[in-house]
Amino acid sequence: MPNSPQNPATAPGPAPAESRSERIANWLDRARRGDAQARDRLFGATRSFVATAARFHLQRGLRAKMDASDIVQQSLLEAHQGFDDFTGHSLGEWLSWLKQIVARNALDAAKRYRGTAKRDAAREVHLAAGSDDSLAWHGGVVDPGSSPSHRVERGEQELILAAALNALPEDHREVLLLRNMERLPFDEVSRRMGRSAGACRMLWLRAIATLRERLPAEDPGK
Repeated sequence: MPNSPQNPATAPGPAPAESRSERIANWLDRARRGDAQARDRLFGATRSFVATAARFHLQRGLRAKMDASDIVQQSLLEAHQGFDDFTGHSLGEWLSWLKQIVARNALDAAKRYRGTAKRDAAREVHLAAGSDDSLAWHGGVVDPGSSPSHRVERGEQELILAAALNALPEDHREVLLLRNMERLPFDEVSRRMGRSAGACRMLWLRAIATLRERLPAEDPGK
């Protein structure tokens, strides 16, 4: 008896593409069970995120003295070594855990170079409080009281943005870090970058435009 044609209305469609958060959760689970390849993919997928976090947490004066890559390498090493201590299962929990490691290492770097870790307390509170600025998300962890869907969406946005920032030229990353993440006025950005305020403003506009080109277009159906 020939097979009956399948009703198009009930025919299975293509499997939905796996989201970043689902991939991370899958790699986390497999890595816990000893899958070395999944563990390598997990750390590879979040390296840009760690690099961006390191640039943010490392004070501007120290960035001139030491490469943020030192913080990145140290943080990734510690995350590898302490992986069994991580108890989370989601993308948001994973990124929050990595942020804490990076922040601690950046603070230790400040102690080594300055003998003390005195930072601007007002700015520390401001950054930790977070804001609506799309580039000011490295100051704190995702609010544990927010909905699971919000935490997933924000975690995926952080990964996308970190990868885009990491692909920019160094001066573009620096002006975005100072202006958008540290929220400094252009006069202070100018002083720290050794350029005129007008030149910094033009550089910032170019950096914003380049960053937008690298970010995926927002789904209008959302």
